[in-house]
Amino acid sequence: MPTASQKTGPALAQLQKDREKRLFRRASRKAREAAGEVKELNIVAMMDMMTIILVFLLKSYQASAINVNMSEHLAIPSSTTQLHPQENITVTISLQELTVNERKVLDVQGGVIPPGAKEAGKVDAFYVGALHDALKREVDKQKYIAQFNKDAPFSGRVNVVADRKVSYRTLMEVLYTAGQAELGEYKFMVLKKQ
Repeated sequence: MPTASQKTGPALAQLQKDREKRLFRRASRKAREAAGEVKELNIVAMMDMMTIILVFLLKSYQASAINVNMSEHLAIPSSTTQLHPQENITVTISLQELTVNERKVLDVQGGVIPPGAKEAGKVDAFYVGALHDALKREVDKQKYIAQFNKDAPFSGRVNVVADRKVSYRTLMEVLYTAGQAELGEYKFMVLKKQ
């Protein structure tokens, strides 16, 4: 019959082996930490990166195509042009409203800008304050993006989408105001005949 000291010999040996394994794992973990191994992922930095990527993807998605929603108050002229539209700030003049990048700026009455929206309320003025403010916001936004993205420089161009019944005077008022907002080049959008 084995004695008590004989029973504890194998148990002590097992305890010694377990202790050596723990010490080995601890030493391995310290060596990995000293070597610079990442033991956990910093989720805050990753979320910042994803937010920045999302902003640029949304910007490129928004500006990827020029869409014109035709309605009874907006019928643009047709042409045989071969030029393709460029992605710029878009001013739309319908018979009822004036919009900048599909955001309503002011109401128009039969394609004519009301005198109250012009400089000092004068009928013969060319400067339209609400339009200038909206265009200036878009220009500032484009300049800010151009600081960080060299592939999207500020061009100073504006696309004008106008109903075929809009008067020449209204077009001149829009172009004059766009010029005051640092948009010196303009392109008129037309429907391409097949």
